[in-house]
Amino acid sequence: MQLTKLSLMYDELLQEDSIGIILYRKPSEYFHGAMLYDFDELILIIGEVRKSARSIQHLLINGLRCQVLYVTLDCLKGWIIAGVHANIIDYLLEGRIMWERDERVSLLRREIIEFNGPLREQKQFHEFARFLANYVHGKRAMREGRIIDAHQSILKALDHWASIELIERGIYPTVHLWVQTQPLDRTIYKLYNELTLSTETLEQRVELVLLACEFSVMSKMEGCSAPLFRILGSRREPWSIDELINHPELKNLQLDLTVVLRKLVYRSLIRESTGGNLRNRGHHSELRYSLI
Repeated sequence: MQLTKLSLMYDELLQEDSIGIILYRKPSEYFHGAMLYDFDELILIIGEVRKSARSIQHLLINGLRCQVLYVTLDCLKGWIIAGVHANIIDYLLEGRIMWERDERVSLLRREIIEFNGPLREQKQFHEFARFLANYVHGKRAMREGRIIDAHQSILKALDHWASIELIERGIYPTVHLWVQTQPLDRTIYKLYNELTLSTETLEQRVELVLLACEFSVMSKMEGCSAPLFRILGSRREPWSIDELINHPELKNLQLDLTVVLRKLVYRSLIRESTGGNLRNRGHHSELRYSLI
């Protein structure tokens, strides 16, 4: 796409590796989210060089206060999957593509709209890993008598469970998560109300929702872990945790893979084995993971 007369206004903001510009203009005087704050425009400059994942400028352009955000395409995809800077989805979908070198920005927008294939699968795995981690933290806090900590962890776990329910229906979870969830899944919405509004003691509420979370974790574990199973089955040799974390399909997910691996081993869904000595440290062997 060639630079148009309008997009030439932003030409000097481009860097050598830039592949696209998205302009998001705040509707009227509405305060729109933590990334835009009270700026008139958000200008998203998307690049492809890995060394500078993100930088910000605050500029006055033609009398408008603008926040300019430079981000790599990989970093942007990571935000979409991890739900970081949740309003970024609005900017990508509602903003105007002022210029793009090729079609990668348009393709990313189309992928979000269709929400299918690898993006949907990776987002689901990310949400499950966060769901599992918060459930485990909540259960541990209850055992240690830290009821308020347990409540906070289980409240977060419900957010990720609700996200999974939406993803399974082909819906991308947004900042309006519970507005999206209410008409679609009465069970989880009822659990949310139980945890936040019930007249029972805090301990009773947390215990009830913990049981429901445990059942959901077990039932969703295999289906939500599809990306990990596919990677584990892609070669004969077992994988180390470091190899898995840095795999191209997983490194942008920003998740704690350890808790998922340990739970899958415990449920006999994957195999744990030992590899060779680590850096010749005597009898220290590395734990590795493979399909059953």
